[in-house]
Amino acid sequence: MRKFVGWSAIAFLVYTVVICVYLFYMNDTSIPPHLKGSSVDPETFMTPREMMLSEEFSQIRNLLFFISIPYEWFIMIAVLCFGFSRKFSTWAAAIRSMSLLQTVIYVFWFSIFTFILSFPLDLISYEVSKSYQITSQSFQGWMRDQLIGFWVNYALMIIIVFVLYKLIRKFEKRWWLYAWLLSVPFTIFVTFIQPVIIDPLYNDFYPLKNKELEAKILMMADEADIPAEHVYEVNMSEKTNALNAYVTGIGQNSRIVLWDTTLNKLKEEEILFIMAHEMGHYVMKHIYFGVAGYLLLSLVGLYITKILLERIVTKRQDVFRIKHIGDLSSLPLILLIFSILSFTASPFTNAVSRFQEHKADEYAIEITGKKEAAVSSFQQLTKAGLSQVNPPALVKIFRYGHPTILERINFIEQYKK
Repeated sequence: MRKFVGWSAIAFLVYTVVICVYLFYMNDTSIPPHLKGSSVDPETFMTPREMMLSEEFSQIRNLLFFISIPYEWFIMIAVLCFGFSRKFSTWAAAIRSMSLLQTVIYVFWFSIFTFILSFPLDLISYEVSKSYQITSQSFQGWMRDQLIGFWVNYALMIIIVFVLYKLIRKFEKRWWLYAWLLSVPFTIFVTFIQPVIIDPLYNDFYPLKNKELEAKILMMADEADIPAEHVYEVNMSEKTNALNAYVTGIGQNSRIVLWDTTLNKLKEEEILFIMAHEMGHYVMKHIYFGVAGYLLLSLVGLYITKILLERIVTKRQDVFRIKHIGDLSSLPLILLIFSILSFTASPFTNAVSRFQEHKADEYAIEITGKKEAAVSSFQQLTKAGLSQVNPPALVKIFRYGHPTILERINFIEQYKK
């Protein structure tokens, strides 16, 4: 056990050093020479200070991203190897009358423990965003969102864990298949209720105050067959200076949402281009493809998780202190395997997402026909989020669900209707 934890810690430290060297010394994020002076060149729309801050902020955020994922894995390994998961399971097993209550107790202690261990990196990320004036949220407001997220995740996790272990204990060979079958309606349900139940827990939504702009957006929505009677504005300026807009939900629960930061910082033509982009996702059914893709990957992931779980518990039972796969103490191992599989699949899922975003850009420029507005909106998004125009390759592969700003502006400039 000590060897396993020790080697895991060493691997994490070596990985961190390699990532630091790559992000800070081994990549070139400059603009290709033939694009110098064009609309994609940051020197044409950002001040020298903004360019410097953009590079610094992006490097730090990228580093935090690449550290946080293996750090999460290390937490799972530590929870298993040091016997914390075994202890939580023992405390829960003391309540023998109700298996649901056992799940409630185990998930509570596990959630608290992992929340505390992951909190330092979350706090560092918040402080970095605050220092670069991306986040405008107070520490009290940020902590409120953290606690809301904790309890929402806790409630969902109780349901998922309770059902999952019922299936594992009853169907030892096919639990993964039945778990996936149950995940289908659950995923659709969450997608359906998120805009009207979950999102308002974090922010206040209200009809767009600019009725003239709302009328233009709703006219575009009507052409796209989006069943929306209002455009919603959300007060994100209390939390961030970044810009965003989106169309979410399914059917009558569809919502068109604009961040107030977007309304405050962009011109009307830029806003209409961004909204046309978001509507493009709806028109091309990207949300349905996204749900279908997620369900397909989760089916494969659950099957692989089942195989790996059985092999690891059989061969490393003493290291991870798991009696059998139906024991609640195996939960961190299941989460560890699934997280590794998700990270492994992320280059593929990000590539699919970038393709969909590219198609949405194409739809938006077709609908609006405003090249200048499209280019300037991307430039403003870059400035507001202090984003890199040409990020490192690994960052694009593992982080970017959108094409890079270089790719997006270059596409708009060369696009012919």
